Amino acid sequence: MPGMTSREPVPQPSAVPELVGAFTPLLAAESDAEAAAAGVESRDLQQAVWLRLLERLDGDGLPDRPADWLRRAVRAEARRARRTTVRELPYDDEPAPDSRSGPGSDLAPAPECAALAAERRRALRSAIRRSPARCRRLLAAMLSPNDLTYQEIAGKLGISQGSLGPMRSRCLGCLRRMLAAEVAAPDHRGKLR
Repeated sequence: MPGMTSREPVPQPSAVPELVGAFTPLLAAESDAEAAAAGVESRDLQQAVWLRLLERLDGDGLPDRPADWLRRAVRAEARRARRTTVRELPYDDEPAPDSRSGPGSDLAPAPECAALAAERRRALRSAIRRSPARCRRLLAAMLSPNDLTYQEIAGKLGISQGSLGPMRSRCLGCLRRMLAAEVAAPDHRGKLR
């Protein structure tokens, strides 16, 4: 139609395999170089870049200088992976469920209770991660599945056993204040305060 701009044609099916074959070694080398610093697997970077290329083929067509585009795309995906790694924190290992509990068992908690308990654990882990470094280390040691004694905790943290109690009290107070700010006050069911 007159007045409309034409987009570059989508490459022929034979052009894409040639492009992939020609640039696979370069992509592998660039991804290997960037993956360790980004904290991801090299193949994950490669897959993300190929996906970017396919998305580009739908809109803009082949890049003018594919090798330069590929290098920039690898670096951009590595930056995105680094940002994601900083923001996403993995859950700590949780104990395996009791093999005796399950559907039809008297030990199986109601789904609502399990969901609420998981949410409480998530809020607790989140608050512990935001606490000061010394408190974080102390609380992690106290919540350890190894059930450490005060003497073992003090040795692990490099502090005297006598100062462990006051430090624990301060850290639990800090944690309590952090959690109180996140948890809604109980409903008084229409009663005046």
